[in-house]
Amino acid sequence: MKPPAQCYILPLYIYISLHFYSQLLINIMTNQNTPAQPSAKYDLPKAYQFEEVEQRWYEYWLEHKTFSAEMAEGKDAFSIVIPPPNVTGVLHIGHALNNTLQDLLTRYHRMKGDNTLWVPGTDHAGIATQNVVERQLATEKKTRHDLGREKFIERVWQWKTDKGGTIINQLKRMGASCDWDRERFTMDEGLSKAVREVFVRLYDEGLIYKGDYIVNWCPRCHTALADDEVEHDPTKGKLYHLRYPYADGSGSVVIATTRPETMLGDTAVAVHPEDERYAGLQEIGIRLPLVDRIIPVVLDHHVQREFGTGALKVTPAHDRDDYEIGLRHDLERIKIMDDHGVMNEQAGKYAGMDRFACREQIVKDLDELGFLDKIEDYDHAVGKCYRCATVVEPTTSKQWFVSVRPLADKAVEAVREERIKLYPDTWYNTFYSWMDNIRDWCISRQIWWGHRIPAWTCQECGKMMVALEAPEACIVCGSLKLEQETDVLDTWFSSALWPFSTLGWPEQTKELATFYPTSVLITSFDILFFWVARMMMMGLHFMDEVPFHDVYLHALVRDKHGKKMSKSTGNVIDPVDMIAQYGTDAFRFTLTAFAAQGREIKMDEERIDGYRRFINKLWNAARFAQMHIKDSNPGIVAVAAQPEQLALPHRWILSRTDATIRDVRKALDGYDFNLIASSIYQFTWHEFCDWYVEWIKADLFSDDETKREQARGVLLCVLENILKMLHPICPFVTEEIWSQLPGERGTVMLEPFPEANPAWQDSEADESMQLLMDVISAVRTIRSEADVHPTMKVQASVICADSAQRELLSSFSNALCSMTRAESLEIMETGTVPDDAGHVLTDSGVEVFVPLKNLIDVEAELDKLARERKKIEQELKRVQGKLGNEKFLNNAPEAVVEKERGKLAELETRLAKNEESQERLGKLE
Repeated sequence: MKPPAQCYILPLYIYISLHFYSQLLINIMTNQNTPAQPSAKYDLPKAYQFEEVEQRWYEYWLEHKTFSAEMAEGKDAFSIVIPPPNVTGVLHIGHALNNTLQDLLTRYHRMKGDNTLWVPGTDHAGIATQNVVERQLATEKKTRHDLGREKFIERVWQWKTDKGGTIINQLKRMGASCDWDRERFTMDEGLSKAVREVFVRLYDEGLIYKGDYIVNWCPRCHTALADDEVEHDPTKGKLYHLRYPYADGSGSVVIATTRPETMLGDTAVAVHPEDERYAGLQEIGIRLPLVDRIIPVVLDHHVQREFGTGALKVTPAHDRDDYEIGLRHDLERIKIMDDHGVMNEQAGKYAGMDRFACREQIVKDLDELGFLDKIEDYDHAVGKCYRCATVVEPTTSKQWFVSVRPLADKAVEAVREERIKLYPDTWYNTFYSWMDNIRDWCISRQIWWGHRIPAWTCQECGKMMVALEAPEACIVCGSLKLEQETDVLDTWFSSALWPFSTLGWPEQTKELATFYPTSVLITSFDILFFWVARMMMMGLHFMDEVPFHDVYLHALVRDKHGKKMSKSTGNVIDPVDMIAQYGTDAFRFTLTAFAAQGREIKMDEERIDGYRRFINKLWNAARFAQMHIKDSNPGIVAVAAQPEQLALPHRWILSRTDATIRDVRKALDGYDFNLIASSIYQFTWHEFCDWYVEWIKADLFSDDETKREQARGVLLCVLENILKMLHPICPFVTEEIWSQLPGERGTVMLEPFPEANPAWQDSEADESMQLLMDVISAVRTIRSEADVHPTMKVQASVICADSAQRELLSSFSNALCSMTRAESLEIMETGTVPDDAGHVLTDSGVEVFVPLKNLIDVEAELDKLARERKKIEQELKRVQGKLGNEKFLNNAPEAVVEKERGKLAELETRLAKNEESQERLGKLE
């Protein structure tokens, strides 16, 4: 059993005894035993077989309930709720990023010893799920109406049972350490009770009402959509200029519109009160073309005098701004379309036509009658349904709404008082702006799958009753003829309750007392208002407390060129494919490394492959360590408790370990995920593997027992700390390596996360080792640039004015020669660099040079460089010609053009290096 590194302050035998009994006491107090390791000790194979390791370890975690939350007294609590993916969903790159970051924090806090809960679950996804099942029925030549509401709902539940677990299984493949025994569904019994409770309370408080209002209507899904469920896509459309004659025939006014078919529902023309061009027109009125209806001219400050002719057609039933104008001027609302986007009887001779076919016919008729002034190309944003991409039709309808202003004010106050913090802080202004201009929330949907609104209307007297349970009779007339509201609630309504409903509310559970408010919410910025703001409102209103303390908003994941991923462009990176090809750990590390606050994420598969090599590098370092420590007592790490007695390389790596622990913990606590990854990567690859492991090889094979024990002990100590720091990002490979280290070991997941150890801080060791590494790097650079054969010995020299530095270099001269393949190392206070020498001035201020004249065939090398230069110039000319061709730039896919630009940059770099090499070798002739 391994003691935490910061406790090495006692003689070994006392320390081990105290640690053993203290751990035993903790296990007794928490009634928890560390699970046994999942496999016997074995020699790590040459290649890391991630498929078998990942499956074995996840089964082990589940079997031993290592993800289960505790509610132990006296411990800090960390809780996080998963943004519930749609039950219809499959894992995409955004899910992968989001859940990797959540799992990273969850594993970190579990290792810190906190009461840790990550609540998993899925969303019933009303419109999306209903569409899936309706498409399934269509293959059977049926509709939901053929089944009826009750049978259709049964069919959807059956679909959920059969197909709805796909994304949960994929999240498990990602290594998600959710407490799966607490998995929730937004329509399970407990959450349904919470939804009814919230609806009834808000209704009783006057914050839910039913009324006519202009809504966004999807003719395909046959339901209203909230404003933030409408996606506005840039569209190349047309702007139609229509001529509306004055009622007395004395003139006309030209009015521009993108939707000429809506003119059939016009009930006014609006102009600005101070627009002198239309003075007196209010008394005359307008004769509406095609309909021949006289409509008034109203004066309204909403009209922009500078836009077009300054006259605006007003269609209160089919435009949000026009609806508001209609309210101000008491205008009639004429609906000219039905719920399918088909013109109704109010459209006269156009009744029965599809809205877009009607548009074409109306334009044709207006042109024939002389009412079409002109048509222009026009780029504008067209609202589309976020689910099916059908063009949304603004229309008036009787809907249920939440009066959100009182709720929004509480949320804004909580953010301004920093009871809720947003990361990155660039989102504050956007949040305030949206909340200041928030409209009442339309919460009713005209579909069958979802939380049916708990409202009943008496068929005898018309009384409407809102209640938790179905009333037996009318509370006014006593009639038994009650009919429930057919609409269901917006999916986001139940999701808004997620942080407290998943913990058992409205019951006052121990989970609610322990884990609410939750600690942090991690989600994509694009649902800040769909979901995050509404959770703030509901949490503050019903719990009188914020739902979470921190909100981390990550960017969308795009392709390596910054383009949105889509199947049509063929640039989608499938997480399941990446896991199968590179392993879960490499994929998770890549996502973490890209997750910089406020920065767009440009995902590149080559980077995933690069981090796969990092995993392999760690694996190989562990294999090397295992060769030397597998038969050791795990207590050998105690040598790190007295760093002052250790050799310089050991003191240095412990100092760097301490610095890395500090950097990683700071980044974890500040949600700087990319810095977590970069700190661990830099330390593990460059400092531990490239330098320390190489440096101590001689000691590991030494005849000196003290040197061997120091090297083994520090090697094991540092490797353990790396595995524990890396575990939250790369859980599988760290578990496998950890289980094969000396001694009886359970899961690294339940080990304490490393803490900074002041005793390891050693600036002198840092500076001394930096000097040694600078000299080694300088000699290696000279050898590489001069293409000196790896087996050839060189004569290296160092010019160093500082006596202490010279003394240090002299004491490590044998090691320096060994690591640079130098026959000798001359250390001098002053000197001159020969003309035929490769030369480097290091950051430490010392000069390093290696005479090259007798080491290489200068003439042959120059000839080789000349041939290489010719090839580079030929290829450079070809690429420059391609990029100078306007036809290629205009017609080739952007990815192809970018690839050629990348080639150009690479060739220019290679040419510059070739010229430098020729110049350097020329001096040796």
